Amino acid sequence: MLKVAFHPVFIHPIPSGHRFPMEKYDLLPRQLLYEGTLNETNFFTPNIALKGLLETVHDTEYLRALFDLDISPRAQRKTGFIHCKELIERESRIVEGTRMCAEYALSCGAAMNIAGGTHHAFTNRGEGFCLMNDQAVAAKWLLDEGKASRILIIDLDVHQGNGTAEIFKDEQRVFTFSMHGRNNYPLKKESSDLDIELNDGTNDDTYMDLLERNLDYILLTFVPDFVFFQSGVDVLSTDKLGRLGMSIAGCKLRDQLVINKVKEIGIPLVCTMGGGYSSDVKLIIEAHSNTYRIIQEVFF
Repeated sequence: MLKVAFHPVFIHPIPSGHRFPMEKYDLLPRQLLYEGTLNETNFFTPNIALKGLLETVHDTEYLRALFDLDISPRAQRKTGFIHCKELIERESRIVEGTRMCAEYALSCGAAMNIAGGTHHAFTNRGEGFCLMNDQAVAAKWLLDEGKASRILIIDLDVHQGNGTAEIFKDEQRVFTFSMHGRNNYPLKKESSDLDIELNDGTNDDTYMDLLERNLDYILLTFVPDFVFFQSGVDVLSTDKLGRLGMSIAGCKLRDQLVINKVKEIGIPLVCTMGGGYSSDVKLIIEAHSNTYRIIQEVFF
């Protein structure tokens, strides 16, 4: 059975001038339940992540400041959030949700986090609506527990996974692959193990050709035994922040390609949602829903 981490919606306090669509976290599970892709037994609500787990990736002093609400106003603005106890707890649950998804994926093949993909969180700071890096923490847990030895992180959000790249820059057991907008946030990019930078307006055909060739190369040369997939739908041409030219159909083909290749080589997969900022929320929900539909069809 597909297991999906669900997090009760909390309206994050957001500084003036920032944009962060919270409604999709409520609407997406509703849609998946309504259409029958998922039922109530698919969902689980994670607890707050243990401090020791978070410290395997994040600096102890940063975590102390985060949970004590001692992050400076300037640093808070850089994250896009006004910090409060409820926000920090929710972000911690997102991390634990992805870790638990990794545990479920080991036994059933695949699992998904209805939130997650907080790839702009660095070892010692947060950025871009990300406070703690859920995929990084879950990957480190797998390595430390001896449950995986070669982990591939496929980050197809339109924004580079800069925090993830920084965290694993010296970790040979984790391969970070980020395919993102050349001219998009963050302006200063980190160095992933492989970065593919896309020009503004990149269409479905160009995107899919680049993705397939590079993914085939990685799977052949790195040979992972576990995969995390950051499936942001901010690659759509309708996205307010994306600047690419992909269609809903192209985004679905992207997900089919990744999910089928992982299934073909027979290794576990954890998928997190990442970004999506189209003006019409129905497009965001449809694109995210496609990822769940494909996982169900391919793995279950």
